[in-house]
Amino acid sequence: MSIELPPFPGVRSGRCPFDPPTDYADWREGEGLRRALWRGKPVWVVSRFADIREALSDPRLSADDRTPGFPLPPAAGSEVAQAFIRMDDPEHLRLRRMLTGEFTVKQMERLRPLIQEQVDHFLEQMISAGQPADLVSAYAFPVPSMVISLMLGVPYEDHAFFQDHSNTMVTADVTGQEQQAAVTALAGYMYELVARKEREPGDDLISRQLQRVAAGEISRDTVVVNALTLLVAGHETTANMIALGTLALLENPGRLARLRAATDPTEVANTVEELLRYLTIVQDGIYRVTTQDITIGGQLVQAGEAVLINLPAGNRDASFSADPDTFDPDRNTRGHLAFGYGTHQCLGQPLARVELQIALPALLRRLPNLRLAVPLDQIAFRNNTITYGPHHLPVTW
Repeated sequence: MSIELPPFPGVRSGRCPFDPPTDYADWREGEGLRRALWRGKPVWVVSRFADIREALSDPRLSADDRTPGFPLPPAAGSEVAQAFIRMDDPEHLRLRRMLTGEFTVKQMERLRPLIQEQVDHFLEQMISAGQPADLVSAYAFPVPSMVISLMLGVPYEDHAFFQDHSNTMVTADVTGQEQQAAVTALAGYMYELVARKEREPGDDLISRQLQRVAAGEISRDTVVVNALTLLVAGHETTANMIALGTLALLENPGRLARLRAATDPTEVANTVEELLRYLTIVQDGIYRVTTQDITIGGQLVQAGEAVLINLPAGNRDASFSADPDTFDPDRNTRGHLAFGYGTHQCLGQPLARVELQIALPALLRRLPNLRLAVPLDQIAFRNNTITYGPHHLPVTW
């Protein structure tokens, strides 16, 4: 008699749009790991905070999509090369280091005036268009899209094209053919852009990476796939955090008022960190496969079995933070898992932090009467995508 496996990501209860599925509490408290069904495949799901850190630190769990048993099909044979996020060290680390300098904390601090300029621009544009407005399409997506476009040297006028195709790439219930078509379209676009940058280099990340191609350090294909990875990740994640973070603050008016009035950058930063922990929008997307038999959280996982990391469950683990289901910016959130952990921890996290630290307070200060234009229960959420957030967020002011 077969046992029916629960789905992963799990089904949210609807009781609170900010809470992960209620089943995750049982997954943490049960022995070993949870066996679940992911896109029709049985996988092991790691849900405890300590187990996640252990798993993401263990080199026996491979992120290389060419490893037998990896849950996603390999990049080999597709229109793009293998991305550095789908590699193991030392090659992963070699390629990552070529990009790290673009995303240092110091470099992101230098970008604050540019980010503030884009925030102010899209705020004024949204206000001028009149109310009610969809905060997602008018503000949450345009701000990080414009910033990553400027960093990479991608013309922002093409943002609708790459936003549409990147959404297909991160949606779980589209067909393999649809996902491949999206990858093909984006790869074709990026190859054309890289060719233009070779002829007419600028002061941007792609042009600087092409200097490494000329030096023989990396291939042109690697520039394309890494730029594509950064382009998709650079607006999908932060955009959903701006939208969902705004909604969480609207539902916590006391905390919203404190952030609006905050003059201490530390208080703003702490609120952003707690939002990152509390919301943990990456509900799917960290995939591994074991290269040999291994025990995680008391569970034997055999070589060649797929392992998925449950970040929302880990960040709501009481062993990490007391009263974890409460939104409390006064808590110490140092060490949260919103950006992952270990050698593959999110490269762009300094950029995401600065964008959120600017975009959220600016919105609340510019629109002191900001509120939802529809009841909370009428807002639809992206439950079937790698990153969670509202499809639309109608607001008025």
